[in-house]
Amino acid sequence: MSQTSTLHNGDAPLSGGMLWAAAVILAAANFIAVLDMTIANVSVPNISGALGATLSQGTWVITSYAVAEAITVPLTGWLAARFGAVRVFVTAMALFGAFSALCGVSNSLGMLVFARICQGFAGGPLMPLSQTLLLRIFPKEKAAAAIGLWSMTTLVAPVLGPILGGYLCDQHSWPWIFYINLPIAFACAFIAWRMLKRYELPLLKNPIDRIGLVLLVVWVGSLQLMLDEGKNLDWFSSPEIVALAIIAAIGFAAFLIWELHEEHPIVDIRVFRYRGFSASMVVLALAFGCFFGLNVLTPMWLQSNMGYTTTWSGIIVAWGGILSVVFSPIAANLSNRIDPRWLIFIGCAWLGVDTLWRAFATPDMDFWSICIPLFFMGVGMPMYYIPITGLAMGSVEEHEMASAA
Repeated sequence: MSQTSTLHNGDAPLSGGMLWAAAVILAAANFIAVLDMTIANVSVPNISGALGATLSQGTWVITSYAVAEAITVPLTGWLAARFGAVRVFVTAMALFGAFSALCGVSNSLGMLVFARICQGFAGGPLMPLSQTLLLRIFPKEKAAAAIGLWSMTTLVAPVLGPILGGYLCDQHSWPWIFYINLPIAFACAFIAWRMLKRYELPLLKNPIDRIGLVLLVVWVGSLQLMLDEGKNLDWFSSPEIVALAIIAAIGFAAFLIWELHEEHPIVDIRVFRYRGFSASMVVLALAFGCFFGLNVLTPMWLQSNMGYTTTWSGIIVAWGGILSVVFSPIAANLSNRIDPRWLIFIGCAWLGVDTLWRAFATPDMDFWSICIPLFFMGVGMPMYYIPITGLAMGSVEEHEMASAA
């Protein structure tokens, strides 16, 4: 399907400055969705103290968002087909801002956790739909550059989250880690609708796969809770963790069987029939999982074991984003010139060596000894993430892009 075939009402496709303005709006939406995965990490002690909760209870601020987002991300393809990718994106963006405001005014941990669940539900579709819409509005010859911009926000946001969260908590108060979302969310929603509604595709009024939806919620929710609470409950020595693991395993198996045989599945897992997409997802899951794990653990280690303040732990983690910004356009340009598989290999190997370097960290390390490995990690991230994103999305048909993303 060509780009112009997706336009309605005779509108001309975006071009020039307007095209890149739309790319910035989509990238900004992706940025705040990813930012909220990590901005609360360094803020948990402040939030727990302010709301009269224990530190262990305060971690539900992170867990609740992660669980909700993990459930709605796989639903994005179905939502986009039934209601329209642009409509879902704009609605999710506006709701994300509204629930961010609710997080900020919360006066109890229970209210905050509820608001974070709603925020996670709204934030889930933003990351895949921003990518889908970028590929829809950009001509193929410029797609790599657009994905480079989008990928930059994905790589930088988790790094800026801790430093921004630390600064706002130390200099202002914890509600501001949520209030900063409001102007970006509402502006993006309004501008995106005005600019992108011309790219809306015809809707597919398929029936709702209720059984698939229930199975998805059960197995994803159980798995996410098991992973998040395992460290607090001593993993499989806890009956609760064992029960969650069994439910997740059985639910996942039932979900796969049902979705593969359902005529209108809630999650189109048939995209995994493409070898390029499947291989890309395995590499993406392993490498990005390691990246996020390091980013979550580092500020906690700095505050708990090294005596750093919230702000300074965030500053150290932010060093990992400097070279990511520099090398993202380079990686996007190289993806068009050489075999992307070589870039992915180099990027993953670089991350492995850098992680080995960081494995020798000790409590007597000075500031620069901690920062330098983080700084050089920024070279490897865009070298693997940008080409693997393009390779995965290029492996599927255009009508399957929302599900693939």
